[in-house]
Amino acid sequence: MTVNFEQEYLYDLYTKGKVNDKKHRFQPQIVNKYIRVIKLMTAEDNVMGLAKYGSLHYEHLHGDKEGLSSVRVNDQYRIEFKEELEDGKEIATICNITELSNHYS
Repeated sequence: MTVNFEQEYLYDLYTKGKVNDKKHRFQPQIVNKYIRVIKLMTAEDNVMGLAKYGSLHYEHLHGDKEGLSSVRVNDQYRIEFKEELEDGKEIATICNITELSNHYS
């Protein structure tokens, strides 16, 4: 599937492994796992391929995050993305990398 990035810092994390601003800095192991998850996403034909990786906990979000899906980076962080179909191709637009609260654990 094609992966787009909604924010520049998400693209920088994926391509450079770091960001320039202090607000979006993450531990190196989080960044490495983020990169691995994005690579897994790009290797799949569609988002349903993500379901075979149980550790990713692929799910559609509800409530105030309705319309978004997510996969886990680890127990503490997840990647939120929009799923779209364009010209018969599945496109995932990465919206955010968020810290999970106890509510989601």
